[in-house]
Amino acid sequence: MLKSKTFVKKTRSGGVMKIVREHYLRDDIWCGSEACTECKQESTVLQTDACMESSLCSYPHYLIPDTNVVLHQIDVLEDAVIRNVIILQTVLQEVRHRSAPVYKRLKDIIHEKEKHFYTFTNEHHRETFIEREPGESANDRNDRAIRVAAKWYSQHLKTSESDTDGLKVVLLTNDQGNKQKAEECGLLVYKFEEYIKSLTANPELVDRLALSNDDKNEITSSKVLFPEHLPLSRIQAGIKSGSFVQGTFRASRDNYLEATVFIQGEGEDGTEILIQGLQNLNRAVHQDVVAVQLLPRNQWVAPSSVVLQDEGAAKDDNVEEEEEEKALRISAAEAARKATGKVVGIIKRNWRPFCGMLNVSQIKESIRHLFTPADRRIPRIRIETRQASTLAGQRIMVSIDGWPKDSRYPNGHFVRSLGGAGEKDIEQEVLLLEHDVPHQAFSQAVLSFLPKMPWAITPEDMVRREDLRHLTVCSVDPPGCTDIDDALHCRELENGNLEVGVHIADVSHFIRPGNALDKEAANRGTTVYLCGKRIDMVPELLSSNLCSLRSNVERLAFSCIWEMNHEAEILKTRFTKSVINSKASLTYAEAQMRIDDTNKNDDITKSLRGLNKLAKILKRQRIEKGALTLSSLEVRFHMDSETHDPIDLQTKELMETNSMVEEFMLLANISVAQKIYDEFQECALLRKHPAPPPSNYDILLKAAKSKDVAIHTDTAKALADSLDVAKVDGFPYFNTLLRILATRCMMQAVYFCSGMDNDFHHYGLASPIYTHFTSPIRRYADIIVHRLLAVAIGADSTYPDLMDKHKQSALCNNLNYRHKMAQYAQRASVAFHTQLFFKSRGILNEEGFVLFVRKNAIIVLIPKFGLEGTVFFDSKDKVAPSIVFDEEGPTLTIQQHTFRIFDKVKVTISLDASNIQHQKIRMALTDPVIPGVSVPVPDAEPQAKKPKLDH
Repeated sequence: MLKSKTFVKKTRSGGVMKIVREHYLRDDIWCGSEACTECKQESTVLQTDACMESSLCSYPHYLIPDTNVVLHQIDVLEDAVIRNVIILQTVLQEVRHRSAPVYKRLKDIIHEKEKHFYTFTNEHHRETFIEREPGESANDRNDRAIRVAAKWYSQHLKTSESDTDGLKVVLLTNDQGNKQKAEECGLLVYKFEEYIKSLTANPELVDRLALSNDDKNEITSSKVLFPEHLPLSRIQAGIKSGSFVQGTFRASRDNYLEATVFIQGEGEDGTEILIQGLQNLNRAVHQDVVAVQLLPRNQWVAPSSVVLQDEGAAKDDNVEEEEEEKALRISAAEAARKATGKVVGIIKRNWRPFCGMLNVSQIKESIRHLFTPADRRIPRIRIETRQASTLAGQRIMVSIDGWPKDSRYPNGHFVRSLGGAGEKDIEQEVLLLEHDVPHQAFSQAVLSFLPKMPWAITPEDMVRREDLRHLTVCSVDPPGCTDIDDALHCRELENGNLEVGVHIADVSHFIRPGNALDKEAANRGTTVYLCGKRIDMVPELLSSNLCSLRSNVERLAFSCIWEMNHEAEILKTRFTKSVINSKASLTYAEAQMRIDDTNKNDDITKSLRGLNKLAKILKRQRIEKGALTLSSLEVRFHMDSETHDPIDLQTKELMETNSMVEEFMLLANISVAQKIYDEFQECALLRKHPAPPPSNYDILLKAAKSKDVAIHTDTAKALADSLDVAKVDGFPYFNTLLRILATRCMMQAVYFCSGMDNDFHHYGLASPIYTHFTSPIRRYADIIVHRLLAVAIGADSTYPDLMDKHKQSALCNNLNYRHKMAQYAQRASVAFHTQLFFKSRGILNEEGFVLFVRKNAIIVLIPKFGLEGTVFFDSKDKVAPSIVFDEEGPTLTIQQHTFRIFDKVKVTISLDASNIQHQKIRMALTDPVIPGVSVPVPDAEPQAKKPKLDH
C-alpha cells in the first residue's frame, strides 16, 4: 500500500517545483514474539516467558520505552536484567536525531542476542502508521504513534491463538501528559522510575536512574547560586552580533575557581579568555562548548599563581567561598592582566561517565553523597545511592544528569563499580577511561575482516610484488618487542655504491579502506604503551604475527630503497611493494655487540656496519643543518616476574644502534613525504613541528644566565649550536639539564593535510617536509601514508575519502587528539608505577637538581629515577618561614638561603597515600640545611609504611 504526499515549493530562481513524497506501508511486518502464531516469522527475538520480578507486573510482559526514557535512562536499559524490550522505529529515529552516542549504545544493545531487544518498524506497518494531524506538533504526533503501536501490540498478542498466559505490553514513559493519554486508551503504562523501583530482585538498578526534573527540585536549596543560562536562540544571535564568543571550556587542574575558554582561530592558532570565580564559571564543565561574554576592561584579572584544590569537607551551598575568591584577587593585582569573561550559556555539553570515588555522607542512613572525580578538572557530583557502604574505597563511574542553578554541584547517578582503589588492574582501567583510550576487546565485526588462518603469501601476491627474500634484511628493536614494523638492509653494488633498504610492514594490504577494521583503527589512532601492557591499534593477529617482520618467515612489506655513495649522498630513490624474509630480529644491544665484535664478519654484521657508518654521516649532516638533540629522561621498570610489581627503576640508556635505526627511519619518512606531496599536493598527510614563540624560551634563557652561559634561540641551528658548547666546570650534568629544559619549551608536533596549511616545516628535525611512514602497526597516520604512496606508484587503487582534504583534515584532528591522550596516559602509567615502586621503599634520600623555582616551592628533578617532584615551603601546620620570590632571577630566598635553577639539593622521597585517590610522591629538603624547613636525613634501612585508607 502506498501513501503519498504532494506539495508545491518555490525555488530560488522563482520557479515552482512539485514534490511528491512516497511512504510505503506493509502488512507483513512481524511482531517478533515467540508467543505469536499469526505472523509468518522466520526468527523471533521476544521470549514467551518474559518474566521479570516486578511488584507492579506479576505477569509476563514486554516493555515499550518512549524516546525520553531511552535518551535519559540508557544506563539502566544496558543492564542485563532488562530484557524483552520493543524499540519502536519512531523512538529509534528520534534518538538518532537527538544523540549519536546514545543511538550507538542502543544499536549495540539491539545486537546483543541475550537482551531480546526487538526493533518494530511501526512507521511502515499498515495498522500502526499514523498521519500528523493539523495543528499537532511533531513531538505530540510521535507520542501518539508510540501509544498506537503499544495498543496494536497488546491486541495482537491477545488475539494470537496460543497459550500466551496473559502476556502483556507495558509502556514506560516519564511524561505525565503521555501517561494520562495512554491510561485513557486503556494501556498499561508506568513511569520509568516506578517500574524500576518495583524490580524487587534488583534494588541496585535504582542507583542508575538518571534524575528526572521532579527529583532535581528536591535536592537543591532555594537559594540561587548561579546566573540563568541563556536560551540557544539568544546565544546564536549574540555570537552573530559579536557580543558573545564561542569556545571550549578548559578547567584548571590547580585551581578550581579558574578556567580558560579556548576560541579556535585560523589553523592551529586560537585565543584564550580567562574565567575566574564560581559565578563567572557558571556551571560549565571541562571540555563543554560554551558562550562567553567579555567583561569590561576594568574587571580583567590575571591568572592566579595560587594553588587551590576543592578539598576538605564537602562544602555546601551555603558555605561562603568568598575567602578563596579574595585570595585570587589579591594575587592578581601584581601581574599582567588577561582578557577576562563570564560564561553566559552552554552550547554543547561534553559530559562522559567519570571515574572517581565516593565521599560517603557523614549523616547515617543518608542516600545522598558527593562523588569526587579522579580528574581534578571535573567538579564533585551529587549522587543518590543505597550502597554507599559497599562503594566506599572503590573506584566507581558516575554520569552527570544536570546542574541546576541553585545547586553548588551537578547532580548525577551511579553507573558501575570498577573495583578496589589502589589495585593495579583497576587503576590501569581508570587511567585508560580517564584518557579516553579505546581499550575494549575488538568486536566480531572488526575481527571478521582479518585474514583466515593458516595464511600464506599467494602466487597472485608475488606477481604484483618485488621478491626481496634473498636480501640480508634484519630488524633492530627494544627487548621484548613483538610488533616489529621495520627492517633494514645494506649491501655493496657492483658499481661500488651502496644499496640501502628500509622495509616496513605492509599493513594497508590487510586493512582495506572503509571496512569495520579500518574504522576501528582510525578511531583508536595509535597503539598505547603502558608499563607492562600494550593496547593495540589493530588486532593481535596482525600486530604480533602477520604484519610483524619476524625473522625467518616470509612477510609482505612496503620498501623504500636508495642507492647511495659512501658519503651517504642519495643518488636514486625507489619505492616498491615487496616480499621479504628477515634473517635476524635483534635487540639494540645485540646489534651493537655484533658491530663491535671484530671477529664477526657474516652478512648480517657487514650489513649492520654499513648501516651504522652511513647513519653517523647522516646524523652529522642533520645536525649541521640545525636539527635539535634534546633530552628527556625515560624510565624503565624491571618487573617482578610473578607479581608484576616494579622492583627496580632505571633511566633508559641509548646506544649507537638506537641512533642508527632512527636515522634511516627519518630518511625514509622524509623521502616518502616528498613523494606523496609531489603526487598529491592537496591531500598528502604530513607532520609538522612549529617553531616555538620566543617567549617560550624565557625560562631556558634565565636558567642558562644563572650559570653565566649564553643561549641563542633565533633559529633551531643557533639553539643547537649554543647547547653544544654550554658547559660549566665541575658540573657535568649541566648540559643534560639544559637540554631537558629546552625540551619543555617546544611545541607539539602535529599531523595536518597539505591542502589545508602552508607551513610544512619541522623545527626539531630541521626538515622542510616530514611525515610518518615507518610504523603502520602502531600509528594510523602511517596507514594513510602507505595508501597515498601505493596510489602514487600505481601499486593500489585510490578511494574518495583519501582525496578529500576536508575528511583528511578531520582525521588528522582525531589522530592528534589520540596521540596527545596516549602520551598523557603513558606518563600517568609511569607515575603510577613509580608510586608502586616507592610504596615498598619507605623513605629514600637522593640528590637532585632544582628545575624550576615557584612562589612557594621548588621543583626538583632526581636523575637517578627520572622523577620530578615539588618541595613546598608553606605547609599549613607549621609557622611559615620568611619567603622572598624574585620573578626576574627567578630565585626563591628561604630564611637566608637562596635557591636558583640547577642548584644541587638533597631530598627525601616517600609516597603520601593519605588520599588514596590522588596518591603523591612527597619530597622534603635535607640539604642545604635550613632551620625549621629542612628535615633530618632518614635511617638507611627504612620500613615500608602501610597506606592508610581515606574514608
